[in-house]
Amino acid sequence: MSGLFSVDNPVFVFLGKVWDMMFLSILWIVCCIPFITIGPATSALYYVMVKVIRRGRGYVFREFVHSFKENFKVGAISTIILLIAAAVLVIDYQFAKQMIEQSSTLGNVLYAVYFAVIIIVCLMTVFIFPILSRFTLKVKDLFKTTFFMSIRHLPTSILLILIVVVSAVAIWLTVIGAILIPAVCAWICSFLIERIFKKYMPKPEESDEESGKDTWYLE
Repeated sequence: MSGLFSVDNPVFVFLGKVWDMMFLSILWIVCCIPFITIGPATSALYYVMVKVIRRGRGYVFREFVHSFKENFKVGAISTIILLIAAAVLVIDYQFAKQMIEQSSTLGNVLYAVYFAVIIIVCLMTVFIFPILSRFTLKVKDLFKTTFFMSIRHLPTSILLILIVVVSAVAIWLTVIGAILIPAVCAWICSFLIERIFKKYMPKPEESDEESGKDTWYLE
């Protein structure tokens, strides 16, 4: 009978994970409100999902704040760059659409270029903030690494885009789902992304093991 109410009971463990994911989703939503903080907030979301919820290291709030602060500058600048790119793409789309309506060959060319660029931007967007959560990079290096990784692992990148789009639609259809869906999306994506990250993570040296350094990301 005592085992029924034990904190190690699978039911309580599951409910605890669900609560942590709800709390994580709410933290992410609140920190995304200024828009330019979407980057560091998403980096923190992914960081906490893997380290705390999947690996059982630390606490949701503390680790979220740690990652958010650590990646704030690069994450915010990256967000601004992506938002500007999105705005330019919207303008280009309208311009290309007008030219196509005028039966212009240039309009068709611009339309093709537009779709090529938007695909690249989407591929990079699903990778950039998880990469930021794991690797210490400057803005320029972050974009170069993201471009390389997203193209090299193209099938995974496309699958990640589909997962994010489905999650966004689910939130749009059921607003209340926003208190859980962001974390669920990060949880699903993490299984695909971590498989790739492990290929780029350096193996721990003997000095790391002797010092007791927690290489949780290699588990």
